[in-house]
Amino acid sequence: MPEVLRPFDRPERKKAAPMRLELVDSSLGSQDSELTDDQRSELLPKSATEAALRGARGLCPSCARQPLFWRFLKPIELCTSCGQDWTPQQADDFPAYLSILITGHIMAPIIIALIVYAALPEWGLTLVILPMAIFLLSVILQPAKGAVIATQWWLGMHGFVRPPRPESR
Repeated sequence: MPEVLRPFDRPERKKAAPMRLELVDSSLGSQDSELTDDQRSELLPKSATEAALRGARGLCPSCARQPLFWRFLKPIELCTSCGQDWTPQQADDFPAYLSILITGHIMAPIIIALIVYAALPEWGLTLVILPMAIFLLSVILQPAKGAVIATQWWLGMHGFVRPPRPESR
């Protein structure tokens, strides 16, 4: 008997196979592949803040040796240095939300000052404010996504395995 689809049923879609990045020069990864477990644990961040800062700088939060993104907002699938798998990340819309929130808080006093102190017509204000807002959003978006991915990894969310925590001294 054929399966009946109701109006609000979504057909299951097969996920596309993830694209793997390969090293062009095999000597780049040869030193990192020989790391011992102790050396790898030394590379791990000591806190969630350190992991988020590594992600915000666009570096692998696990080792800080390789870039986290291979395109503007497309994270790598596997770190060639530490072997961390970044495919479970689900940053979704949160980085965009953070970028808009930060941009709004930066732009609000600027907009108020322009309106109060500059004798610009509305179209002039628009020509000043929109490019500034778009520039700020584009500058903040990738670091926000890196920090969100790093925080998800540190907390063990969405299929990430929580990294070992540093020992208390």
